Amino acid sequence: MARSKELVPGVGRFSRSQVAAKRGLYKGLKKSEKPAVESTPETIEKTIGGEKNGGQRLVPTSKAPRFYSAEDVRQPKKSRKTAKPPQLRTSITPGTVLILLAGRFRGKRVVFLKQLESGLLLVSGPYKVNGVPLRRVNQAYVIATSTKVELEGIKLPEELNDAYFAKPSSKGAKSAEEEFFEDGNPKEKEAFPSSKAALQKEVDSNLIAAIKKTENLGKYLRSTWGLSKGQYPHEMVF
Repeated sequence: MARSKELVPGVGRFSRSQVAAKRGLYKGLKKSEKPAVESTPETIEKTIGGEKNGGQRLVPTSKAPRFYSAEDVRQPKKSRKTAKPPQLRTSITPGTVLILLAGRFRGKRVVFLKQLESGLLLVSGPYKVNGVPLRRVNQAYVIATSTKVELEGIKLPEELNDAYFAKPSSKGAKSAEEEFFEDGNPKEKEAFPSSKAALQKEVDSNLIAAIKKTENLGKYLRSTWGLSKGQYPHEMVF
């Protein structure tokens, strides 16, 4: 029986991602390193017997087919395209106040710091002002406003790159229940790394000093954004 019941013709009850999650095929994936296969040579040297054929000859290891296929066999084309980071919108410059449209902090206002190598935007609330820490966001899910924070003289640490946000990979043989409960007690929450906390404070201290130079800018960043009835974002000026 189909997992996604068809509500109307062409529209199922669940989306494709929900059906994939219900099937759970990702649980059975097993990754194993296959041994390296030695490449066979194109020709090998053989001894040909007989009075008239005596001697060594090079014989191809794979013979060509005797007959050609009646149908044309399509060969897949090699793609020469390489992934490039998206071009930054002209309205987004260092110091621009952005409005987040998706994610955990949707509706919050943040300060844009720089674009990372992956093309994502590095932003900060700052955390002490509105609770938004250093994060990576996609520029497709932000609204650029005309408000700017002067970031002249502020140097960002070199550690702030895509590797800073990478999660440590931890593999364990325990089940999810055993990992969550240890001796009947809930598993202790891992402490936030002190190095990242110090980096957050360093960036926020410089940002807050720049925000205080403009009157009421801190209150503006602290407030959240939303739409009321009859308001349309394409008719607004930010």
